Amino acid sequence: MTAYDRLRATRQNHRPTGADYVNGIFTGRVELHGDRRFGDDDAIVGGVGFIEDIPVTFIAIDKGSDIQQRIKKNFGCPKPEGYRKALRLMKQAEKFNRPVVCFVDTQGAYAGAEAEERGQGEAIAENILEMMGLGVPCLTVIIGEGGSGGALALAAADRVHILENAVYSVISPEGCASILWKDAGKVANAADALHITAQDMVDFKVADNIIPENFEQFDRMCDEMRNILVDDLKKLSKLSSDELRDQRYKRFRRFGEFDKK
Repeated sequence: MTAYDRLRATRQNHRPTGADYVNGIFTGRVELHGDRRFGDDDAIVGGVGFIEDIPVTFIAIDKGSDIQQRIKKNFGCPKPEGYRKALRLMKQAEKFNRPVVCFVDTQGAYAGAEAEERGQGEAIAENILEMMGLGVPCLTVIIGEGGSGGALALAAADRVHILENAVYSVISPEGCASILWKDAGKVANAADALHITAQDMVDFKVADNIIPENFEQFDRMCDEMRNILVDDLKKLSKLSSDELRDQRYKRFRRFGEFDKK
């Protein structure tokens, strides 16, 4: 499959949403709402639950499963209050020594004027800064689109996994084509040039692992993903807060080393 084929696959309506993974993987879930500053953003679903017997904080970008939900959730494009809700839950997790598990599926942060008025860029930057410094294990799974800073705000993690047809990029291929060739129709060319595929992410050490997709047996897929996450959490829980921060910092510093082989 080409990069453009995978981009089209990850945008198909039948793909499970962030909320589907939360419901399929965690038990004893309690959803929490609001950023304690402005309001609640339905594009981000967050709360506390259990993965096996491990209490965790879960945070998922959710596009919604039908047109009404998608409108309500801004088609999975979070606003500043969504990122601030996520940050509030991360800091709460650190306070109570709970790991954080995030699911990312977004074309990017909401680009409306009201989001800019409420500090969209600052909210994303603060999330990245604070997530890098959390003293508890952080895991992220790219389950669909990982678009620009809107995705990175929930992906400054100790481990990043990506589904086989998911994509991760600094800009949407449409946006890239419009800038480079002044022609959004050259999206396939842009997708190739951006190296957005799951295999690209593993090659560049941006992602640690590719998770196979099996939507026809979604319960089984959730079981397999749960095993991967539990294995990560058990390994990371042996590290001190300082060791986690140091390892996370070194992980992101390695991003540019692929061109030095």
